[in-house]
Amino acid sequence: MNPDPLFLPPDAVAPGDLRRVLVVKLRNLGDVLLASPVISVLKRQAPHLEIDALVYADTADMLRGHPDLGELHEIHRDWKQLGILERLRCEWQLFYALKRRNYDLILNLTDHGRGTRLVRLLKPRYALAPDIRTEKAYRSAYTHLYPVVGGNRRHTVEINLDALRRVGIYPGKDERRLTLVPGDAAFASVDQTLARAGLKDKSFVLIHPGSRWFFKCWPPDRVAALCNSLAQRGLPVVLVCGPDPLEQRLLESAKSQAGSIAAAFPGNLSLKELAALIGRARLMVGMDSAPMHMAAAMGTPTVAFFGPSGDIEWGPWQVPHRVLASSHTCRPCGRDGCGGGKRSECLEAIELPLALAAVTSLLEQTA
Repeated sequence: MNPDPLFLPPDAVAPGDLRRVLVVKLRNLGDVLLASPVISVLKRQAPHLEIDALVYADTADMLRGHPDLGELHEIHRDWKQLGILERLRCEWQLFYALKRRNYDLILNLTDHGRGTRLVRLLKPRYALAPDIRTEKAYRSAYTHLYPVVGGNRRHTVEINLDALRRVGIYPGKDERRLTLVPGDAAFASVDQTLARAGLKDKSFVLIHPGSRWFFKCWPPDRVAALCNSLAQRGLPVVLVCGPDPLEQRLLESAKSQAGSIAAAFPGNLSLKELAALIGRARLMVGMDSAPMHMAAAMGTPTVAFFGPSGDIEWGPWQVPHRVLASSHTCRPCGRDGCGGGKRSECLEAIELPLALAAVTSLLEQTA
């Protein structure tokens, strides 16, 4: 959209004056995916731009294949375990790859110190970061700082897009979708596995019962009860989890207590294959975790459980959904379970009938 110049900030950046932009998001899987609309908005409003991204290597598949992305630069978390010479070699190679791109604008969408150091070294014409730190070294590195509306009052996608708004680039309503590209190979692999289980596209409910943090998870016995209730209604259920050992234990616990599971993927899928599987599901049930955001990107209706984390800030984005949360006045607290005890009573308060009603309602809405 083209706003009236009167409503632009006095230090607005004209997209036509830019050639290359670097988007930095050094966080976890879901955080990186929720930054994908920033790339899309920039490309829609300035098609001539070359837009690159810098992320951790284990999150790169969230952006790999994005149609508006140029080069995807990666940082490996295990560089810290390398010897000093090997680490310096890796760091130099990354710096050289970034330096040769000669960025006009760097969007550091977190307050990560590495992003700030790179801004100082790369010296772009413009640099943006969230206005959440007071240190002079941080604030002086950037030409623009954008405010962050926290406290579970604004969705993370919009907070990321506020970086663009700060410099006068306003996203259109139809430009804010998440983008995730599984690829043909991932779909082919998943389709073969589903066919062996007798499952067709959009014929099953996918349940992701886990998270790397137990305090975000619904109890496994209730997950099993939900599986049984759906199976009794003629809805095949597929269980899936990531490779984290806790997620695998949660899946196995739910599976052992459930009477009928059509198929299970106990952490043996790549991120691209997981995205393809989610895209084939009729509906997904999950916790506040990366697969929930992947479902939004794939357009799969989602029932999401929220406990200590904020559903306004992290809920399913632009997809038919139901959020299940208790009425505890202390939530969202952001704590590691009640009293730091790893168990969240606000999640345990969500009973099976409420979850089953949410699934039924969403299935009817999207039939």
